[in-house]
Amino acid sequence: MAKIIYTHTDEAPLLATYSFLPIVQAYAAKAGVEVETRDISVAARILAQFGLADDALTELGELAKTPDANIIKLPNISASIPQLKAAIKELQAQGHAVPDYPDDPQTPAEKEIRAKFDKVKGSAVNPVLREGNSDRRAPLSVKNYAKAHPHRNKPFADGSKTAVATMGEHDFRSNEKSVTVAADDTLSIVLETESGNTITLKDGLKVLAGEIVDATKMDVANLNAFLRNALAKAKADDVLFSVHLKATMMKVSDPIVFGHVVRAYFHDVFEQYGADLAAAGLSANDGLGAILSGLDALPNGAEIRAAFDAALANGPRLSYVNSDKGITNLHVPSDVIVDASMPALIRNGGKLWGADGSEDDTLAVIPDSSYAGVYQTVIEDTIEHGPLDPATIGTVPNVGLMAQAAEEYGSHDKTFEMPAAGTVRIVGSNGDVLIEHDVEAGDIWRACQTKDVPIRDWVKLAVNRARASQTPAIFWLDETRAHDAELIRKVAAYLPEHDTDGLDIKILAPTLATAYSLERMRRGEDTISVTGNVLRDYNTDLFPILEVGTSAKMLSIVPLIAGGGLFETGAGGSAPKHVQQLIEEDYLRWDSLGEFFALAPSLELYADQAGAPAAKVLAATLDRATGTFLENDRSPGRKLGTIDNRGSHFYLALYWAQELANQTDDADLAAAFKPLADKLAAAESTIVEELLAVQGKPADIGGYYFPDAEKTSAVMRPSATLNEALASF
Repeated sequence: MAKIIYTHTDEAPLLATYSFLPIVQAYAAKAGVEVETRDISVAARILAQFGLADDALTELGELAKTPDANIIKLPNISASIPQLKAAIKELQAQGHAVPDYPDDPQTPAEKEIRAKFDKVKGSAVNPVLREGNSDRRAPLSVKNYAKAHPHRNKPFADGSKTAVATMGEHDFRSNEKSVTVAADDTLSIVLETESGNTITLKDGLKVLAGEIVDATKMDVANLNAFLRNALAKAKADDVLFSVHLKATMMKVSDPIVFGHVVRAYFHDVFEQYGADLAAAGLSANDGLGAILSGLDALPNGAEIRAAFDAALANGPRLSYVNSDKGITNLHVPSDVIVDASMPALIRNGGKLWGADGSEDDTLAVIPDSSYAGVYQTVIEDTIEHGPLDPATIGTVPNVGLMAQAAEEYGSHDKTFEMPAAGTVRIVGSNGDVLIEHDVEAGDIWRACQTKDVPIRDWVKLAVNRARASQTPAIFWLDETRAHDAELIRKVAAYLPEHDTDGLDIKILAPTLATAYSLERMRRGEDTISVTGNVLRDYNTDLFPILEVGTSAKMLSIVPLIAGGGLFETGAGGSAPKHVQQLIEEDYLRWDSLGEFFALAPSLELYADQAGAPAAKVLAATLDRATGTFLENDRSPGRKLGTIDNRGSHFYLALYWAQELANQTDDADLAAAFKPLADKLAAAESTIVEELLAVQGKPADIGGYYFPDAEKTSAVMRPSATLNEALASF
């Protein structure tokens, strides 16, 4: 039976769901459309691992492999270890029988608990649901609104010192090796230590014929030398020091890299007190915030805190996530995510915020050089040609390779911090060595897989998008990088399977593709970026933030390989700040446009799946209502006294009801919605007053990671008039 599955996730998107979903379900019911929910929040996923809740994620993962799938997926937390621990603590305080997170599991029971938590942390949701490749773009209505009401991309000041610092050698990019597997096989990953021991890091690794297998390493000795030089440069140039990683998707490797940055900045502190911190279980990988919060339990905690304060005073100036609360760039590994933080820096004229809240030029440290050059290219282009003008520029939609966990670097159990020096090998079942690396103790080694079926589908999707939009498509692939070289061979083999006559399809290295796309943008021309998974994440934040001011307003469709659909609703990078504001002053600035855009094609798919033409009418009227919503500027305001997320939902409900009442394709729907449209229009001022009246005081939702449903519903649905209109409808 056809149905739409609307996911409960985390933070601001979850709060918005409490307001928007009752509207969706009321309207859908009139057209016979069934809308169900599944909770895939980080808290629910923790509970599921310990048998305390249904395993909704696994259920949806299986559904995504069928033609019946119709899933609306909102942004979710990709939990870093500090976030995971905070969620565990909250669940325990609420009375849920969740065990503590074992930092150093020793017993079989501890190892079993750790393995369950490992299934929750990092980008655990996306690889399960993404059984198709990504088609992500700014809807025409959003693009037109941005042109008519352009935001401001600030210019870089003359003589700006802002730049990207990256390793360029001895990193993941330069050490990468890649092979295409000739036949189905079962692989093992083993470490042969210099002392003669053999350590099996992973076995039973299934691969399919035609699959690309990669492996690489980060030389930590060179990483630490690079970090010392970057710190010295930031100090000498008197600019802010910031590090930009992806400790959510790269849930194993990037927290380790982050820990090296923390230790490099506070080198003297760790030299003197490292043993004390380690004995107390305070790890640099968890960030400065976790260390500082644990110092009170140490006999010499005050002394160590003073040492950290002195290092901050004497070292290069750090950028701050929240200067009012003293939260630095090094506080939490998941606070500064490169795909959101770097576009924000560029949009702000190359400046981040210092300890006193003022803006300054920044040395943006991106240790691995795989895609650091993309951001440096945008910085150089902006300095030379000025900021992009949203009123005139073209757009850069994306076709992203992500199906079946393609290129999920760091999001799996094939990433290791080397316990000893030696040689790591990927070995076939017949003993043949596919890939090997010499490593030192502490080096970060990781591998990933990319199946052939997703690559074929990716190439097909790129051609289809180029044909449908009559837009040039650029494969962002570098022939000098091992993995990309394997992909280029496959692209060359699969493109002839499709009609490409009259299409402009190129292959360019990422920095060249960036420059080419920017040049076309400035002429008002569009260019499709066809990328792998990690770069898909980066590009679908970078260009939308510069084009339309946010990545939350994107249309993100995942045509599933089995025939169903996954509809993603935008990025969630600013979600934590929105939750904090709601709790402090009952105002939610989250913009649900992504949800509006995802719902329309989901309804269209439902119409096809269920043979329900009324669902297609819902979709068409929702599209028109969203256009009116944008024309009338009903997105949440920036300050108290304006409508917030809840007010924007009311106006969408009003415009949607009016469109349904006025359409002529379905007389029954028109008759059903006419009274509601009239009632909402007549009550507009009352509803807005009720929504504004709650602003300015704290709100209690009963939890951050697992809020109380009754309390949250009361906070997110404060208009009795609107609630009554929907209930009586």
